[in-house]
Amino acid sequence: MTTVSQDGAQALRPSVASAAPLDEERLAWLALVLAPGLGPKRIVDAVLELGAASRIFTVPLTALEGLKFPAGAAQFIFDGKARVAAEQEWAQVTAQGATIVTFGCPEYPERLKEIYDPPPVLWVRGDASLLSRPAIAVVGTRHPSPYGTGVAEMLARDLAVRRLLIVSGMARGIDSCAHKGALAARMPTVAVWGTGIDVVYPKENKKLAEEILTTGGAIVSELPMGTFPAPQNFPRRNRILSGLSVAVLVVEAAENSGTRVTARCAAEQNRDLFAVPGNVTSKGSWTPNTLIKQGAKLTATWEDVWEDLPSQVRLQLEAEAPVESKSETTASLLPDPVLRPQEAMVLEVLRTDASLQIDEILDLLETQLTSSEVFTALFELEMAGRVRCMPGKNYVRTL
Repeated sequence: MTTVSQDGAQALRPSVASAAPLDEERLAWLALVLAPGLGPKRIVDAVLELGAASRIFTVPLTALEGLKFPAGAAQFIFDGKARVAAEQEWAQVTAQGATIVTFGCPEYPERLKEIYDPPPVLWVRGDASLLSRPAIAVVGTRHPSPYGTGVAEMLARDLAVRRLLIVSGMARGIDSCAHKGALAARMPTVAVWGTGIDVVYPKENKKLAEEILTTGGAIVSELPMGTFPAPQNFPRRNRILSGLSVAVLVVEAAENSGTRVTARCAAEQNRDLFAVPGNVTSKGSWTPNTLIKQGAKLTATWEDVWEDLPSQVRLQLEAEAPVESKSETTASLLPDPVLRPQEAMVLEVLRTDASLQIDEILDLLETQLTSSEVFTALFELEMAGRVRCMPGKNYVRTL
């Protein structure tokens, strides 16, 4: 069952409640995160100074203030309110069938610990072990061109099938395309949200979220249950996207896009940066083209990413991936279906970087095919995933 907030976000209610024993250490991390006025770095530094997070439940008020906690946060913890809030949150997480992964847990991804301000707590639905796998963050504009949509899905699919985990934010546009590409390869993918893990945003991605979970993926957030979309949450979320990954791939983004925040995080975190070049007359090409000028690796196929991955990552993934046929000539491990002559002719006139309206297609093929043959071919190509139908009966060729 779902509920919808006033701003249109969609919340997921659990269908089955279950109980889980309290873990004092994880509960303490949770209490610190729920205390007002405490940021990620201050929380991690305080626990390292205390030696164990659970000590916050027993130290005196002066000791809490000595950790440079704001007065309100120190009093909130000392009065026991933080523990009560943490126990309530724990119950909600358990009822959702989710889990809490704290900075002190063995399941916490080592790569994420390397960043300046790692989130002290991660709320996770799905397979938390994925967070430690070699991953690439695929990010870009919320308003992609047909070219950007096709490239994002193609690269995500071809990298996912080679066991490189696709991480993205499940926003509209390129993020959603990246997740769909991984799902097309029948591989798990991880979505990092700027809301609580029980709040789907944007609401039209509810089905995509369900597919991510049913295919063995995971949904991750550093925000408590029930947190609805707020503009400030999404730029902060981007440091987690890059922090979980060995590299970041940018596919279309305008000059002032939030994708630049992720690219900057990648540079600060010493992550490899890849970018797909675009048409210089398109505003969505500004960020990737600029990043390439600044040193990002120009990316057209999965091989461009693969050859620049750290050697230990490549060796791990190659050991896990299926053996490829030596006669393979395409970039993808997923074979293309054999096309009928009519389908091949229709596909030949379509483009990947611009759509054609149905009347234009009929005009181009007027002397070669009947209208019924064109309609049938388009239907078959769309069912095979080779063609996408856009609003207004406009068609574009996928990559």
